[in-house]
Amino acid sequence: MILLRKILFPFAILYGFITSIRNYLYDKGILKSYSFDIPIIAVGNLSTGGTGKTPQIEYLIRLISPKYKAATLSRGYKRKSEGFVLADANANAALLGDEPYQYYKKFPNIQVAVDIDRKNGIEKLISAKDKPEVILLDDAFQHRKVKAGFYILLTSYDDLYCDDVMLPTGNLRESSNGAKRANMIIVTKCPPTISELEQETIKNKIGLAIPIFFSCIEYDDKIYNQNNTLEVSEIKSKEKVLLAGIAKPKPFFDYLQKEGDDFMSFPDHHHFSESDISVIKNKAKDKIIVTTEKDFVRLDAEILAKQLYFLPIKSKFVDNQESFDKTILNYVGTCTRNR
Repeated sequence: MILLRKILFPFAILYGFITSIRNYLYDKGILKSYSFDIPIIAVGNLSTGGTGKTPQIEYLIRLISPKYKAATLSRGYKRKSEGFVLADANANAALLGDEPYQYYKKFPNIQVAVDIDRKNGIEKLISAKDKPEVILLDDAFQHRKVKAGFYILLTSYDDLYCDDVMLPTGNLRESSNGAKRANMIIVTKCPPTISELEQETIKNKIGLAIPIFFSCIEYDDKIYNQNNTLEVSEIKSKEKVLLAGIAKPKPFFDYLQKEGDDFMSFPDHHHFSESDISVIKNKAKDKIIVTTEKDFVRLDAEILAKQLYFLPIKSKFVDNQESFDKTILNYVGTCTRNR
């Protein structure tokens, strides 16, 4: 696979050229970007996933929604519906996609919408009677048709965008120059003990004069399903099946594993077929199955409730959380007052 990626390097150059031309046309106004009279925060990355967008969006929901009417707008990756969909009581993962459905289930006080055309999605949200006061755009850093008011760029500690190259040789969707559009950068999935010296080294490597924050993944101390909770300390010692359909499952497996556990890994955003479900059930037998929250919303109706659990995660800032919160709330508050 590594050899194949190296062989495809000429295509990486071509892909980088094409995306650079596209960005140039938007930067010069030849292709039109649309702005809106509402605070819009876009969260995204330059690479192809695995940077922790979902826990970061959830962090922003927790921060903003107690003070403002908030909405999330996502593409709805791999959903089975089309066009604009606003989540309601009939929503499910197939209709919305796994991540938006997760937002809908966890945060009933916000609006959750999906639309591959973010401009159309924003117009639908703000034309509604109960329109939001702030919109969070999920995975929209490359969606240049909309000009958000504030851009948060995520990059993983162990896979910094500035060390990467373009697809298909590397994982970048566009040149690292795209980072200049960001208002701030969050280096995600850091070790909780990352030193100030290492933080400074990474900031110097990135080389941009914008705020750069560092966050880590915080695992819950319980696993959950619709009817029950179990302590992680209790289930770590039991044989179980660990199942994940996410971009980088290793930290999830490492956190819960015990010798003798079975591991099942699927592609990111995987739609579980009847055959998949049968294999999972046969492997688990009477053992509990622990999965990620994103996978749980796709599997919940397929596997016995007493058997299937999920482990929640949160994004936690290593330091300077107050500064991050203040920056975001100042942006939203200033935009809201000036409307």
